[in-house]
Amino acid sequence: MIFLGTRGVSAQEQFIEPQSKKITSFRFQLLTGGIIIVKAKLNNYPDSLQFLLDTGSGGISLDSMAVEKYAMPVVPSDKKIKGIGGIKTVSFLNDATLYFPGLQVDHLNFHVNDYEILSSVYGIKIDGIIGYTFFSRYIIHIDYDHTVLTVFTQGEYKYPKGGYMLNPIFTAIPIQQTSFKDAKEFFQRFYFDTGAGLNFLLSENYASDSAVLHHKRKAPVVTQAEGLGGKMTMRYTTVKWIKVGPYKFRKVPTHIFDDQVNVTNYPLVGGLIGNDLLRRFNTTFNYVKQEVHIIPNAQFRDFFDYAYTGLAIYYVDGQILIDGVAPDSPAERAGFKKDDYILAINNDFSKSIQAYRAKLQSIREKLTFLILRDGEIITLNLKPVSIL
Repeated sequence: MIFLGTRGVSAQEQFIEPQSKKITSFRFQLLTGGIIIVKAKLNNYPDSLQFLLDTGSGGISLDSMAVEKYAMPVVPSDKKIKGIGGIKTVSFLNDATLYFPGLQVDHLNFHVNDYEILSSVYGIKIDGIIGYTFFSRYIIHIDYDHTVLTVFTQGEYKYPKGGYMLNPIFTAIPIQQTSFKDAKEFFQRFYFDTGAGLNFLLSENYASDSAVLHHKRKAPVVTQAEGLGGKMTMRYTTVKWIKVGPYKFRKVPTHIFDDQVNVTNYPLVGGLIGNDLLRRFNTTFNYVKQEVHIIPNAQFRDFFDYAYTGLAIYYVDGQILIDGVAPDSPAERAGFKKDDYILAINNDFSKSIQAYRAKLQSIREKLTFLILRDGEIITLNLKPVSIL
């Protein structure tokens, strides 16, 4: 642009960024905890694979069982990946192509990991995880109201009206500065993690050093969770409130875990905000501009799940297995044991782990279980209690 004035001439030149354009839209599946599953085909393999969409992943990956099933030509490496629960050395499927409806994504280097635990948690086959390698190439809009994901080219993007613009720090994973309150108000950075099926998570080191929970009259309960390294024990409680941008959520369920490998990079980061909270916003991720735009959606005022049973259940070989019973929990007091199989809950014989997890959220409602134990069928009753 050129401006003429009485005191001379000044010139300014500015490159105009091309407008972002819509490439495609397609449906996704939303599981318990806000987990997003998208389908895509890989290379020339015939079947669609199911991927977990995860801003908490620094790359893109495949399940080792999918690699074995299709005899994919992977190559070993000395590279290691770090996640909640452990560190692993991985092999790679290099220069691969993913085919979504209306979108072809080329030159992808998948690392290979074992995601059997994720498949057993959610009751569907998880063939891989899609993270930074995908998000960094496009502008991604996630509409939880209609379970639709829309992909745009990079460029000048017109965000939906309303809502709020976050400006996280972007490494391979968005890191958002936020505040929360329990004994007092705390300010810290947290990962913005769509792949975490929970609300809020603190590392034990951060919680201890900050004295977040020292005032609690009601001690956190013990629960079982899952991560890269497999199953692990966490503590489970609530914080008084947490803010995402200007939006405040009260009495938020919170996990505290012993971060042995420091996957949260404490003290830089204190933990993560998971997708059971983030699903309450329709969200646009613009990694190139380092912007995340959020708009409250129809799930914004959904109730949080405060129910606690002490049961750890998994979908294994078509059955619902009780893999763990927390000490002094409602489940232990009701007589449940590790290696019991759930045949039905309240006459629901579907063996759908999604449906059964929903029933376990019924605070103080009596649930009747039909259990298979050592070849015998028994009946047990259980009332989930509140962590509040």
